[in-house]
Amino acid sequence: MRTLLFGLSLAAASPWAMAADVTGVAFVHGTGLQTDAYQNYWNPQFVDSVRQGLADPADHVVINCDFDQRMADPRAAGCLAEQLTTFIRDRKITRLVVLTHSHGGNVMRWILSNPTLDSRYPAIIDKLVKVNAIAPSSAGTPLADAVMNGSAFDQALGWLLGYQSDSVREQQVSWMATFNATQLYGTAGRPALPKPFRTVVGTDVDSSPFDSDSYCGGYAETLALETTQNWLSSCSDGFLECSSQSAAGTVWFTDKARMAGGEPLSHNQSRRPCFGLDVVLRNDLKL
Repeated sequence: MRTLLFGLSLAAASPWAMAADVTGVAFVHGTGLQTDAYQNYWNPQFVDSVRQGLADPADHVVINCDFDQRMADPRAAGCLAEQLTTFIRDRKITRLVVLTHSHGGNVMRWILSNPTLDSRYPAIIDKLVKVNAIAPSSAGTPLADAVMNGSAFDQALGWLLGYQSDSVREQQVSWMATFNATQLYGTAGRPALPKPFRTVVGTDVDSSPFDSDSYCGGYAETLALETTQNWLSSCSDGFLECSSQSAAGTVWFTDKARMAGGEPLSHNQSRRPCFGLDVVLRNDLKL
């Protein structure tokens, strides 16, 4: 018995002994060129709340890339791969959870769907546990078509989409249909993604000036999304129809099913600490 205990103690002290898992979370923004997504895309309160679900809240990274470019562009998928690779290496991450919003889900799906195109992709996929995709534009949006066609949306949606960038062009409905049929996995009739891609679907926009919930994330943004919702189906978050958000992977939950008071999440509110969204995402990191 003494010999056995001595051997076990040596094994525990050995540098080759199995180390504990280290879970990390990466926040992957949507459309746009970001240099400080912590402040300008997400929100410090949102990020800092979610990362409290980690054993070590320092094991997180907020991605800053140029998602005005095509998914496959080195400044988009290449930048994302480099920052994820550095994060995994520097923080010794063994379990990676990726939290994406909007077009960020498409860039992440590009990596998952094309593992042989970049030497960094396989190691990222190996460490990846799941992608929690909030309001992903998996099947595009008619608003991107409107912007690219130079309609009045070009000005009205500049704050939301940007102006006729390559990423907006890719989020046109017909373009995403082509990508989903040929180069991306996870949609109906296509191969499954190698790791879970779970979506959070925003189903409505509530902009009543008499309801304090409408002010979460900024009332001006909520009101603008209420306006753009008029050009979408009745089930939408003001930017994306529910069918687009749920086109890839599996639906984790719809907003009203999990948010406090059964509140909907507009496309802007789904990257803010609104109605307990941050708490749901925080608790999921512990699973």
